[in-house]
Amino acid sequence: MRILIVEDDPLLRDGLAVGLEMAGFSPDAVACCADAEAAMRGSEYEAVVLDVMLPDGSGLDFLAERRRLSDATPILLLTARDQIPDRIAGLDAGADDYLGKPFDLDELAARLRALLRRRAGRTSVMLQWEDVTLDPASLSVTRGGRDVPLTRREFTILRALMERPGAVLGKASLEEVIYGWQEGAESNAVEVHVHNLRGKLGPGVVQTVRGIGYRVGGERP
Repeated sequence: MRILIVEDDPLLRDGLAVGLEMAGFSPDAVACCADAEAAMRGSEYEAVVLDVMLPDGSGLDFLAERRRLSDATPILLLTARDQIPDRIAGLDAGADDYLGKPFDLDELAARLRALLRRRAGRTSVMLQWEDVTLDPASLSVTRGGRDVPLTRREFTILRALMERPGAVLGKASLEEVIYGWQEGAESNAVEVHVHNLRGKLGPGVVQTVRGIGYRVGGERP
């Protein structure tokens, strides 16, 4: 799950990026509205964590502009201004959720997972395909009740595929999911991760659609 963090405090920004990466997200982090606008022009994010008070403007104005542009990306406001009128203003401006500072990082991760689950129209916390179960909260995968230990990037690829069963995701799309713009992807990284996934999960889960990409579900190869 690729997310954008917009926070001007460098210690908090770095802490959020590290913590959310450990929780299974792929975060990019910027410090101001202008950099956030540039990031969203160049990349597609599944959610945004947005501070309200930024050095070059209000996060509420940034939020309102995204909604004016018909951008439906889930946005969670993160701010020290946590009185009821502040919450009302943020939600009425188009925010999907609101979390006051100080906050618990585990709660933030859980709220982001809930936002993404609602956006996808899913009611279940777990992702399921046949006998494969993926738990986004514990970052765990089982097949037939057997634990399948995966690396962070293997897990991220499998989750992206299981969130869209039957859909074919190309190499470029999967690179977007597992790498932020601060990281460089090796030319064969996706192929290597998929190869390792197949070795751990066994046959028939991750399928190749020749010349297009990979999928979970759909017709058997």
